[in-house]
Amino acid sequence: MAVPASPRALVPVLIFVGTVVAVISSLGAPLVPAIADSLGASLPGAQWSLTVTLLVGAVATPVIGRLGDGPHRRGVILAVLGVVTLGGVLAALPLGLGWLITGRALQGFGLGLTPLAIATAREALTGERSRSTIAALSVTVVAGVGLGYPLAGLVAELGGVHAAFWAGAAVSAVALGASAVVLPPPSAPVSRRLDVVGALLLGAGLAGVLVALGAAETRGWGSPAPWVLVGGSVAALAAWGVWELRTASPLVDLRLARGRVALSAHSAALLVGLSNYLLLASVPVLAQAPASSGSGFGASIVVAGLVLLPFSAASVVGGRLARALADRAGRQAVLPAAALVQSGAFVLFGLARTDLWQLFALMAVAGLGVGAAFAAFPALVVSAVPASETGSAMSLNQVLRYVGFALGSALTGTVLAAATPTAGGAPSGEGYTTIAAIGFATCIATALVAWLVAGRRPAASPRDEHLAPGAAGQGHAGQGPAGQKRSAA
Repeated sequence: MAVPASPRALVPVLIFVGTVVAVISSLGAPLVPAIADSLGASLPGAQWSLTVTLLVGAVATPVIGRLGDGPHRRGVILAVLGVVTLGGVLAALPLGLGWLITGRALQGFGLGLTPLAIATAREALTGERSRSTIAALSVTVVAGVGLGYPLAGLVAELGGVHAAFWAGAAVSAVALGASAVVLPPPSAPVSRRLDVVGALLLGAGLAGVLVALGAAETRGWGSPAPWVLVGGSVAALAAWGVWELRTASPLVDLRLARGRVALSAHSAALLVGLSNYLLLASVPVLAQAPASSGSGFGASIVVAGLVLLPFSAASVVGGRLARALADRAGRQAVLPAAALVQSGAFVLFGLARTDLWQLFALMAVAGLGVGAAFAAFPALVVSAVPASETGSAMSLNQVLRYVGFALGSALTGTVLAAATPTAGGAPSGEGYTTIAAIGFATCIATALVAWLVAGRRPAASPRDEHLAPGAAGQGHAGQGPAGQKRSAA
């Protein structure tokens, strides 16, 4: 195994890469209203600057994990950072909304980097240094998001929307240069075959669903267009499922979702991801909407970013509380409790949003629930599969989280657009109330699905140590397919 001349230099670079991933992925949330204003776009159109990043991340994460799970990991990391930097430049140039969305799509490839950074730390470092670096990588995902929201808002406030993307491109370029200097070559001698057909079918199916939501907003559900898209998406996803079950080297091993525990954990991952982004996408819009609309607060982009900061801080606390609850009541109790806590945030969103401080409070409550939920997933998934399949099982869970993120973002844009007067302006309060109702129902469904886990109590195992405080960081770019399988062996 090749080890860099200075392992001390590798640790900060890996953490920096993890932070860059989190910051880049969070750039879209507080900037959506500003993008719509500066480019003369509709709110659903501007919402794609966030949705497309999450959509690409959902498909790219297992692809990048597979490409990097072998002798080419170093080259894959550098290539992805190069793509992310190029995407930042395209988003920053004043070329119009289409190019900005294209750039944000390229930046979505960066969401697959954290698993490769974890795999590199496991191979190139040893003992406590390896364990502490992996834990730090998980925590920096949340910390980076919390840092990214207000920083992106501050840069955009001072220099405009495009300045925020220029800053993102500069940071990712620095990460590329530092990685080129210190990343060691991996020790894995053989790479696995990439499931190209599976990647194309998954991408087509997910994209069709999201585009259908946009078509429903512009043409209405009475038009055949959204239903044709939905039908095509269902067919593509069904074909993807059949293909993944039959191919020898699947992109995502769906067979690992069999069994009550695994199926409940994976279903809950999609639902938590959806409800998570209903708030992350709608709260910045509400904060920045003009007070004259009767529902907004007329806050700046900086304040809108700060409103989301309690979410990141509370998610770290939620991860720690999840460990304490698991020790007292068993890990099966964590996920239902987390979903109920998150449902409380939607109750607040529906009933108490007359003052700006209430947005800070409800995002803190949401962070507690989401942080605990994402901390619970690893232990549940790991307990349901053989040790040799840990990486593949977590890859499936991660993909479903990203799918939920993208659906939540797209659904927010559609609902708020429907609540916006035809003459333009800001969404009415009914739109936010609808989102609160959808989110509350989703959280209750999550709690019910998760409660199915309680009917089956696997014996405790050392692998339960995956339920760690740092696991809360997996809410945005947690562990994926690369490296985990090897570490579990």
